[in-house]
Amino acid sequence: MESKEEHRIELKKKAFYPVTRDLTEYLKMYGHTADIPNLYHDLMGFRDSCPLFDREGEDTLWLTVVYEPSFMGPLNERLTRIYAKLKTGETRISEHLFVERIDFCEFGNSRPFRIRVVNQFNDNYDHFYVKVADANRIYGLEFEDILSPNRINYLVRDDTLIEEHIAGIPGDIFIERYFDRPDTNRVRLAKEFVKFSQRSFIRLLGDMRSYNFVVDMTPDFEAVQYRVRAIDFDQQAYEGHLRMYLPQFFSENSQVVELCTKLLNYEAMRQYQDEERSLLKRRYNLALPRLAMLFNLLDKEPCSSPDKITQLAEELGEFHNSDQFKEITTTGELIRTNIEVELAKVAG
Repeated sequence: MESKEEHRIELKKKAFYPVTRDLTEYLKMYGHTADIPNLYHDLMGFRDSCPLFDREGEDTLWLTVVYEPSFMGPLNERLTRIYAKLKTGETRISEHLFVERIDFCEFGNSRPFRIRVVNQFNDNYDHFYVKVADANRIYGLEFEDILSPNRINYLVRDDTLIEEHIAGIPGDIFIERYFDRPDTNRVRLAKEFVKFSQRSFIRLLGDMRSYNFVVDMTPDFEAVQYRVRAIDFDQQAYEGHLRMYLPQFFSENSQVVELCTKLLNYEAMRQYQDEERSLLKRRYNLALPRLAMLFNLLDKEPCSSPDKITQLAEELGEFHNSDQFKEITTTGELIRTNIEVELAKVAG
């Protein structure tokens, strides 16, 4: 099986798509641009680094980076301003906030920095991410914000992308450490994975392997509720292979797939898929003007290569047994058609 590290190295080959003027105008309209420091290049100027290990001593594939003391003071102010803007919409200096640690991941497409911000009054901490802005990833964030049950905050300035941290237990860690616990409600977990797989496929969010989503657990009055959330959005209708958009085909998710097969019969799975389609249809209809703008942008500026668009259109046509995918040439047409074909399965 391909290791997480090997897969992340492979993803470095993914093409970057620039943030165009039209996309910037769209982002400005919906509050995702800000006059914040454009500092990704500055963050790359760290003096030293060391591997970051988790509590069990496992390598996280992140590096904790160190900067010159004379540089860290101004950097702390800039980063806490950005954090304040991301969380409150304002850039007022919060003197009780400080940057405790900066981590860097050299694998993957966006080569992110993870910023750990601490509140000095109570030692509470939070994270946010500074990444290279890639239009494909931004479109993925937009579809997540509009069509998923989850809202997500992010800001774009030129070639810098700021993302909030999405809280939850990474899927691979959840499978390893929580999956076989006696208090894990396996039926509810299986139900949520079916729904997550369905909404990922409808909007063509790919590469949902276990380490690209988190599991959020919420105590209920009788049992725990589970919500599976994507945390990686740079495979938005990018690859040409259909299986890239079906989480059940990834070997990293095999234990969850086996659980679904064991605990849910075909009728139950169909019910949960229909429930997710119905909920997504409501969100889709409410956001039609905004989505139309996104589709139009993607019609003019596809975030994938022509051969991959053609391949995915052909495979989706075969999967749905539909002629609606014939002669599709843009990412916008591809996503819009797949959504509409899937939502047409909802009664009424």
